[in-house]
Amino acid sequence: MTKLFGTVMAAHGRHYLVEADSVLFNCVTRGKKSDVAVGDVVEYKLTSKNQGVIEAITERKTLLYRSDQYRSKLLAANLTQLFIVVATEPGFSDDLISRALVAAEAGGIKPHLVLNKIDVLDLLPHAKRRLETYQAMGYPVHLVSAKTNPEQTLATLMPLLEGQSTILIGQSGMGKSSLINLLIPDAEIATREISAALDTGKHTTTFVRSYHLNANSIIIDSPGFQEFGLHHLTEGMLERAFPEFRPHLGHCKFYNCHHHTEPGCAVLAAVASGDITKMRHEMYEQLVHEAAQTLGYK
Repeated sequence: MTKLFGTVMAAHGRHYLVEADSVLFNCVTRGKKSDVAVGDVVEYKLTSKNQGVIEAITERKTLLYRSDQYRSKLLAANLTQLFIVVATEPGFSDDLISRALVAAEAGGIKPHLVLNKIDVLDLLPHAKRRLETYQAMGYPVHLVSAKTNPEQTLATLMPLLEGQSTILIGQSGMGKSSLINLLIPDAEIATREISAALDTGKHTTTFVRSYHLNANSIIIDSPGFQEFGLHHLTEGMLERAFPEFRPHLGHCKFYNCHHHTEPGCAVLAAVASGDITKMRHEMYEQLVHEAAQTLGYK
């Protein structure tokens, strides 16, 4: 019997929209399993003309997810890049940016920062200054204005999206929906269709969904969220997910250095010299503390 494979285009609870040969199927998982993510290539079995059951998930190249002390939330699989959308107004969170960057680094996904609403000229210099920290670490920052200068926005972003599988994340109010609607002119229609297929009614902002930008480029939209827990990352994974830490790892006095208060710590020396910002080191310590609550180490 021929095995059937498709790509998960949207997820809501245990309901998934799977695409195969440009046809969409409403699929569920067996039992109470809900470990399927948008972007997964899955094996499925049809139970009726347009409904099926997911039998297996093929091997993932990448997986982006967040977690708190009690559960994990899968965002998307097989991504190549992550766009963190921030704006001149309302104010954006450095905490969320840092966490998203760490998640991308740990997951092998290339992160970009997109500063939207650059037409708000009085707030632009301050926003740009805040992003200089990330630029200094080598993260690309792209300046756009989806509503007031759509042509420039498309010219900036489209070449970056070509041939990629890209997820857009950000807090509510950053203009992520405006960017999606600009990049995918039929996004609102597609979202309504996806919502109807998943039987989610008006709750169109509560699920992750994927759109075809063109034949070889995918954009994934995610709900706006204020928190990005990373409780699943171990201390070793965390230290390597801070690129500015890497030149100093292995140079501490003690091989099992936690980069906290130990004498002869190369990372702390870099903080003292300004090579690593105090804000980023504090974020590292916070993430290690959170992970310890879940993973049980001290």
